[in-house]
Amino acid sequence: MLTELIDLLIYDWAGMDPESKFTGAVHFFFYDTIKIFLLLAAMIFVIGVLRSYLPEHKLKAWMSQGGIVGNFVAALFGAITPFCSCSSIPIFISLLKAGVPLGVTFSFLITSPIINEYLVILMAGEFGMPITIAYVCSGLLIGTVAGAILGKMGLSNYLEQDIINSARADDSEVQHTIITRLRYGLDEAVSVIQQIWLWVIVGVGIGAFIHNYVPQDTIHSLMAATGIFSVPIATVLGVPMYGSCAAIVPIAVVLFQKGIPLGTALAFMMAMAALSLPEAIMLRRTMHLKLIGIYFGITTLAIIFTGYLLNLLANYL
Repeated sequence: MLTELIDLLIYDWAGMDPESKFTGAVHFFFYDTIKIFLLLAAMIFVIGVLRSYLPEHKLKAWMSQGGIVGNFVAALFGAITPFCSCSSIPIFISLLKAGVPLGVTFSFLITSPIINEYLVILMAGEFGMPITIAYVCSGLLIGTVAGAILGKMGLSNYLEQDIINSARADDSEVQHTIITRLRYGLDEAVSVIQQIWLWVIVGVGIGAFIHNYVPQDTIHSLMAATGIFSVPIATVLGVPMYGSCAAIVPIAVVLFQKGIPLGTALAFMMAMAALSLPEAIMLRRTMHLKLIGIYFGITTLAIIFTGYLLNLLANYL
């Protein structure tokens, strides 16, 4: 429905050329902007209502139990949420507001875009179940380990405290009714969107440009010519390639079919899903540049390691 409405707007009403790259960028911008804002409003509202049932100290205890167990639970939570890297940020903020440790929230932020149900369905159809299962396990491993490492580094001072502390309250002291719970969720959605809307628009705008103007053939030829260094190069190339899960899987399949090793293709796909320039721009509202750099660096290294591991295991999958 959303696609049809945007097609009507830019093709029929505005009369734009459907074959133009600029038109493609405009279509991408409108579609992703509307989709992300709808997801933001809906999911922040739902999280707000759920938080009214679960006091912050209980949520913190649930995700912080047993050291790395909290990171694994957060990674599992991320795996069942159908979000791209940009759409995961509001949930990341909500978890921080609830007092969940930074490293645990990073486990969610890393895993959520790497694994989701429709990406898994697409992968199972294109790659088969053994490779899909290996991909899911790799994503959970990356989210759990990278989040645990980030949590041990004591980086909380690099958060923007105004957005983290805003609207924080002790829910255990409030006797909620259905109406107050709904109002709480609505207020939470409005508050967060007011603080990050500009970053979303700027980020999606950059993503739309990259999505339509970066030549795929150049990427294919570069990765094919780099031998043992193909995994880190594919990962670095994947970081700025912002796109939806539906676009990521076909690209990875094409790379694999052209002879790119399995781990290299999946590392490119993971980087494209988990890390993006638009995500970094949106995260700037919540944390300092140094923390964004550390987060991107550790996650990139984890994806590179996983890519090499999958290349070694490719013959058994």
